[in-house]
Amino acid sequence: MSDITYVDRLTQKEEKEKVYGQAFIEILYGKGLLSRLISSVVLPIVARVSLLSCIYGAMQKSRFSRRKVKPFIRAFHIDSLEFVEPVEAFRSFNDFFIRKLKKEVRPFAKGEDVLIMPADARYLVFPNINEADGFWVKGKKFSLKQLLQDDALAERFEGGAMAMARLCPVDYHRFHFPCDGVPGTPRVINGPLYSVNPLALKHNIEIISQNKRAITVLQSKVFGSILYIEIGATNVGSIHQTFTPDQPCAKGDEKGYFSFGGSCLVLLFEPNRIAFDPDLIDVSSRKMEVRGLLGQSLAKKI
Repeated sequence: MSDITYVDRLTQKEEKEKVYGQAFIEILYGKGLLSRLISSVVLPIVARVSLLSCIYGAMQKSRFSRRKVKPFIRAFHIDSLEFVEPVEAFRSFNDFFIRKLKKEVRPFAKGEDVLIMPADARYLVFPNINEADGFWVKGKKFSLKQLLQDDALAERFEGGAMAMARLCPVDYHRFHFPCDGVPGTPRVINGPLYSVNPLALKHNIEIISQNKRAITVLQSKVFGSILYIEIGATNVGSIHQTFTPDQPCAKGDEKGYFSFGGSCLVLLFEPNRIAFDPDLIDVSSRKMEVRGLLGQSLAKKI
């Protein structure tokens, strides 16, 4: 399997991603005959039968899964001192997966004209959504209409900016609001649960606009309308919303969380509203992700 590299924003160094379930990913997206057979026949069935993800999710909530927590923390060098609860308090692997963090370990960038990163994740940014065409696979087009399933909304955000945040299984899996505003009621679009691993996206860019997703319109006085989209992925059968629709939210307030598995967030901005931080634009232009943390600066108002 080709290495997945990213830039750590804190150190500005390139790092090789340690992939959870790497052997499984290699089988699915390798170049051999078996991999091609599995990806063309088996994978679509697994991705579209949500029951399988539900069963796997139930296994991660069982008390027997608790024994995986400490080995996982050691293997992926996760800092347990950041957790609100001690490791011993987790009753299952999923309890660990949806853990909360101490507020002081993720300070929020100040300034009402500053958008913050909504989660711990690997980020790609596109100052113009049209630049996403052919980004993963040459000649493939990213369809905003297919993603949003709303022609009027797609037209409104055409040519706007887009940030994609890929959450790995090792990450803190709660997501937050990037600015003050008033969020509406999420609109859920059902779909399959394909992996959002970069190798999977290179295999099929349409995953982003096919997978199960929830779309929330966030109205901000400073940044205009923002589309906040949670995208489910393999073994993520549930996207949990913890906010109250139509009630004001503050920058950094929790919006929700994903149950076990990899997952993805997409933020869409209207044209000429925001400018992403230069370091994010630079790394994204090299077709690499930046590992950022909740609360770090994402963009500023134009």
